Amino acid sequence: MAVVDYQAPQSIEDAIGILQKTDIKSKVMAGGTDLIIQTKSQTADPVRVVDLKHIDGMMSYTLDDGGMSLGPAMSCAEFTTLDDVKAVYPGLSESAYLIGSTQVQGRASIGGNLCNASPAADTIPALIANGAQCVIEGNNGERVVAVEDFVTGVAQNCMASDELLKQITIPRPAPGSSDAYLRFIPRTEMDIAVAGAGVSVTLDSSGKCTAARVAIGAVAVTALLVREAAEALIGTAVDEQALDAAAAAASAAAKPITDRRGTAEYRTHVVGVLVKRAAKIAAERARGVK
Repeated sequence: MAVVDYQAPQSIEDAIGILQKTDIKSKVMAGGTDLIIQTKSQTADPVRVVDLKHIDGMMSYTLDDGGMSLGPAMSCAEFTTLDDVKAVYPGLSESAYLIGSTQVQGRASIGGNLCNASPAADTIPALIANGAQCVIEGNNGERVVAVEDFVTGVAQNCMASDELLKQITIPRPAPGSSDAYLRFIPRTEMDIAVAGAGVSVTLDSSGKCTAARVAIGAVAVTALLVREAAEALIGTAVDEQALDAAAAAASAAAKPITDRRGTAEYRTHVVGVLVKRAAKIAAERARGVK
């Protein structure tokens, strides 16, 4: 894939106008870490790169009582230094920290990780666990899609060719809430998840779980919201029995493949273990345990 044109629009409207051109295929660049690899292919058609980093709001964020609004092109290196965000969404911050090396972190973004739509993307289960939504804008206006519905397949998402991800919004967790993200990789660092799990829980004053969201990654063609695993936690003190039930539900929902990085049976087991551990960490955080 040869890059034959580079555009750096200054506004959403300009970017959409460029994306409407049909002379050659356009590829949106939020971070560019995956796009750079894709350009090494000599068999794909030539493309126009549309760089979003010059558009106001694409690399910034706001956090208030209603939640967070995140520019999809903010680098993971910057995102993971935001202490106010880390205090509210520790699991999401953890997931962003796991993307690539220090050098990659300087370019990679949560929006890019989401739009690239890898089944093993780290931030997608964490976003789903936090109830994140995608604000999409195109020639026909703006629409909002839940993250669990945004990715439609391997390297595929729900956006039309003239649409782009304008914003990621995440509601502020209710009091007594927290989240966690864990993954398993064959090496100690800089590898792709064999399985991943994002969990958020809300506990009342007695320690009972009143709400939960569980998402798993790298064990199906898309990250999955596992409602049965959440239901196993709700109404309990997130004790061992509830954690085991959530793990079993996550394993039952998994539909992994066998490849050189792990068998389907192994991934099915591991994702349950990760859900159990992530749920326990999220509950400890919700109780104020550091």
